[in-house]
Amino acid sequence: MILNAFLLALREIRRNLMRAFLTVLGIVIGVAAVVTMVTLGNGATRMITEQVASLGSNLLIVLPGSRMGPGGGGNPSPNFQESDVTALLDNINGIRLAAPATNSTLTVQYLQANLTTRITGSTADYFEIGNWQLASGRIFTDAEERSARVLCVIGETVRKELFGANGNPLGERIRLRTQACEVIGVLAPKGQSAMGQDQDAVVVIPYKAFQRRIAGRQSQQGVGSINVSLRDGVDSAPVVDDITTLMRERRNLSANEVDNFSVIDTKEIAATLSSTTKILTALLGAVAAVSLVVGGIGIMNIMLVSVTERTREIGTRLAIGALEREVLLQFLIEAVALSSFGGLLGIAMALGSSMLLTWALNMPYVFDVQINMLAFFVSATIGVVFGFVPARRAAQLNPIDALRHE
Repeated sequence: MILNAFLLALREIRRNLMRAFLTVLGIVIGVAAVVTMVTLGNGATRMITEQVASLGSNLLIVLPGSRMGPGGGGNPSPNFQESDVTALLDNINGIRLAAPATNSTLTVQYLQANLTTRITGSTADYFEIGNWQLASGRIFTDAEERSARVLCVIGETVRKELFGANGNPLGERIRLRTQACEVIGVLAPKGQSAMGQDQDAVVVIPYKAFQRRIAGRQSQQGVGSINVSLRDGVDSAPVVDDITTLMRERRNLSANEVDNFSVIDTKEIAATLSSTTKILTALLGAVAAVSLVVGGIGIMNIMLVSVTERTREIGTRLAIGALEREVLLQFLIEAVALSSFGGLLGIAMALGSSMLLTWALNMPYVFDVQINMLAFFVSATIGVVFGFVPARRAAQLNPIDALRHE
């Protein structure tokens, strides 16, 4: 009986293909919009997670000054000292590596090419803490750092701008202000950070060389930040508390004084950004889902028209012995078939549009089986919900009145 009703439904849909397509257009647009929005949201979440992860594994960043936000201004806070880095390593068990980092923005020159970029002075541990990989060359050693040799490890953006797309900078000398710096390594590209900063526009030199040759008198101001990498499996929350306690002691802060430094946990940043993205995705998906309701109303409207057009056919079926539930099932299956076809078309449209948009936005494409199955299930359910009233109306027709219908 169900198979026969399904075949009758297909016959009616095929008889009025254009009307059937226009009927399910709302379902198509609704399903496509919902699936596309969720797919883009998932792609954005993954991109943010990958960008934050590229900063480093189990990474904490200790910065002078209170956290950014309302009330975050005020008197400038003192920088850290190199002894603070040693104190962290010696007193907190959960820390695997720690590296001082001080940044400055300079114009870097090679022959006629120049680029204004970020110069970072740090130790060799900086690269391991930050998950930096080498594309070519090597990083400077601890001995070279202690001897203040002026060596450079440059990012991919700097290499392209100064040496061209296929240039090999190894062994060449670039100028940082008045200092000639030998390029010994090129970092593998990381792309943009979660904050939109080009991570590859960087030149890293030994910390001692940065202090003596770049910072000059400003080197007495101390360490701009401390990058900390935790041991595998260590919970970051207790370590953050330990760092806070130690830094308060070393900075001579009394109990009633607020912290003049902050400890940033990159895992917290990733969790916050991902949570925000998921909320926005849910809101956009809910807005897009409104068109599904509109599509359902369209199906109900057209099915009511179809019942009116086929009144004599319904009367004939009832007169020769068809049961009410058979007529109800026929029209209900027809409505479900319409909405299901619309759901399939919407999913196909969403796949194409999602791939195109993620490519255009340079985001990862994340195929979510669950949202696609849910969208199809909802579209079929809409056919049941909005098709029930027309189907019930057809099943309750009086055979005599239906046969008299003109």
